[in-house]
Amino acid sequence: MDSSTNSLDDVSADGSTDYPDRSSSLEVRLQAQEDEITLLKSSLADALRRIRMHDQLLPLLKQQLIAVNPSAARVLNSDGFTSGRKLSSSSANDGIYHAATAARVRRNSEKLANPERQRKRLDKKAASSANLLTRSPSLESRAKELIASAGSPGSRRGTYSQEQSIKMFIRGRPITMYVPSNIQNYDNLKMELPSERLELDWVYGYRGRDCRANLFFLPSGEAVYFIACVIVLYHIKNRTQRHYRKHTDSVRCLAVHPDNVRVASGQTAGVDKDGKPMQACVHIWDSATLVTLQQIGLGTFQRGVGVGSLAFSIADSGTFLCVIDDSNEHILSVWDCTKGTKHAEIKTTNEAVFAVDFNPSDSNNIITCGKSHVYFWTLSAGQFTKKQGIFGKYKKPKFIHCFVFSLTGDVLTGDSEGNILPWAKSAADTKTLGKGAKETYQIVRPIKAHEGSVFTLCTLKCGALLSGGGKDRKIIRWSADLAPERECEIPEKFGAVRTVAVVDDEGLLVGTTRNAILRGSFSDGFVAIVQGHLDEMWGLATHPSQSIFLTCSHDRQVCLWNTEEHNLDWCITLEEYGLCADFCPSGSVVSVGLSTGRWVVLDLVTQEVISESTDGNEQLSVMKYSPDGRFLAVGSHDNFIYIYSVTESGRRYSRFGRCNGHSSFITHLDWSKDGCYIVSNSGDYEILYWDIAGGCKLLRNRFESKDREWASFTCVLGFHVIGVWLEGSDGTDINALCRSHNEKVVAVADDFCKVHLFQYPCPKPKAPSYKYEGHGSHVTNVCFTHNDSHLLSIGGKDTCILQWKVTGGGVGESRETLASTSSTSTSSPEPPAS
Repeated sequence: MDSSTNSLDDVSADGSTDYPDRSSSLEVRLQAQEDEITLLKSSLADALRRIRMHDQLLPLLKQQLIAVNPSAARVLNSDGFTSGRKLSSSSANDGIYHAATAARVRRNSEKLANPERQRKRLDKKAASSANLLTRSPSLESRAKELIASAGSPGSRRGTYSQEQSIKMFIRGRPITMYVPSNIQNYDNLKMELPSERLELDWVYGYRGRDCRANLFFLPSGEAVYFIACVIVLYHIKNRTQRHYRKHTDSVRCLAVHPDNVRVASGQTAGVDKDGKPMQACVHIWDSATLVTLQQIGLGTFQRGVGVGSLAFSIADSGTFLCVIDDSNEHILSVWDCTKGTKHAEIKTTNEAVFAVDFNPSDSNNIITCGKSHVYFWTLSAGQFTKKQGIFGKYKKPKFIHCFVFSLTGDVLTGDSEGNILPWAKSAADTKTLGKGAKETYQIVRPIKAHEGSVFTLCTLKCGALLSGGGKDRKIIRWSADLAPERECEIPEKFGAVRTVAVVDDEGLLVGTTRNAILRGSFSDGFVAIVQGHLDEMWGLATHPSQSIFLTCSHDRQVCLWNTEEHNLDWCITLEEYGLCADFCPSGSVVSVGLSTGRWVVLDLVTQEVISESTDGNEQLSVMKYSPDGRFLAVGSHDNFIYIYSVTESGRRYSRFGRCNGHSSFITHLDWSKDGCYIVSNSGDYEILYWDIAGGCKLLRNRFESKDREWASFTCVLGFHVIGVWLEGSDGTDINALCRSHNEKVVAVADDFCKVHLFQYPCPKPKAPSYKYEGHGSHVTNVCFTHNDSHLLSIGGKDTCILQWKVTGGGVGESRETLASTSSTSTSSPEPPAS
């Protein structure tokens, strides 16, 4: 008895010790299960509410379908698609939900779970339920609007489109866009080509920074030169341009036929849009008619290899053309100009080759020069033999930049040491080279001509010689016996002398290393007739009421151009380079965003900086004034949009607020027509809407902005421009776009050197467009002039500005609402060349 009592007491003592912990654990578990039941009930109630709303919408949808197609009523009834059957289905669903809930509660009560783990799981479910609940009010309010508007017959068609949305995918990321109310039958919407076209009107710029012998003067009174893919024929007196546009990539070299009419031009190979190397070629064309006569070398040059130098033979009136390609071996080839067939070829050297030419008295003799070499080639029976120029006791220069033939037949070279070196044949030195040595080419006497490099040599009909210097920027005239006669110096802002072309007895054209062409003489000096940027361009803006536009580049220059006079009004240099710009609606100032987060406001008349601010320490990508001029939006790579209040016609600025919500850098933005809202794009393909007047607030419900009208449309992502994106685009294929002011067309700048013209709006994929070539690099920006008469496009690395004339389509008329009965054309034909 005692033992049993003691044993019971021991058991009771142990049980009493564990009881509080077990009780506490059970209470925690019970509370957790009650919480879960509460959340499940809430989720169930939300699901039932959504089912009820769906049941209320079904009759309305049925009525609309019957109104459009009366025969649909029979189909609906036969399929059981009625509110009565749906309600029974809803009741069944209610039963399923209740059964599932009861089973889940029973399972939770039976299993033993770790309380902490259970709490974490409940926290996760609570967050999920909270998300579901936060989404449901918007759905409920939208359904209420739909039900409320169903009473008026006139609103039913617009009501149907309120819930329409479409998705486009960029790099696998879905982007949802809502269909505006004025488009009822999106699926039946058909895209067509715009009635407007583009014609190349003017080309700004010249490629002198890295090309040689690329400026000539023709008897027609035209200077011929190139930039990007365009060869320009600029009439000096008439100040007009014509353009040869058959090249598909950047032009690198030119040669004029002895008849002074035919021209040969060679291009780089480049790559296609898939990154595959394309084939280089040489075009021979008529400068009077711009007709292509021969296409040489297509399919025979190495893929991915460009053409570096060209020259026509002279002794036989231009029967042959010699070509140096840009391969590692710099292959020299000779072609029959009339047949387009290859006559001979040979590998020259692994070093750079800068120039090639025929001996004017013997087409079988060819000379090449480049890095530390001058080669004299003899062609016989289709085979080349080579002799190297011997520098002997003279210092071998690092580069031989150029050469010409004197009237006596001697070869004159210009090198990186500033020397002009005359070369002549001489008997072989048998003491040094041994018996049987052949004759050699050696330096007669060096002539110190310039400080720094001699970049160009040019002979005159009288036998005189012109030389152009690099570091000293001098042009020197030499007599036939190489005695200096006259000299002049070009202004420092234009850079060094790259090439010289003779106009007449006194007049000269000078191409410079800072991409300018000067016209003048020794007595009168030189003035610029062509100017351009030196480095990659991104910033472009057109004036709101005048025919002027502004560009800014990585060369730190900000330039104001006149589209009617086709010239440069002014140019200033900033401390940092500009990337974006916009004119104030008042038209008196322009804002320029820089690479450091700083932005400046310039007076258009005085070119003075009248205001400057700094927002963050990263580059600015977009500047945009509101249409009424009250605000300025500054988009930055720090993911923020900074808003400034603007007063005194754009001369005073004060911080108004900041838009914070993008998760990547700002790329584009536009203001609404009332100046109260902004739409913006970012580097991770977001489309966000902002209430600026309400305090720079992010509009969470993007559906509410589907019918908002925008003063401009430059955002590359949006419902109205879905069709500009090609299938499989990676998000960086389109750099910029711009809607015309009359809202009829939209121009697109892509990464494949093309400018496209679409109708506006173009909200369906695979919209057709006209595409235009001319740029030799990614096109970074496009912008219409204030009256839509012209479109400006700028290239990246090609430093080229193209001015396109907009033709057809009733320029200046407003855009009508897009009809759903458009044609079904899906092709993108290439417009005829100018």
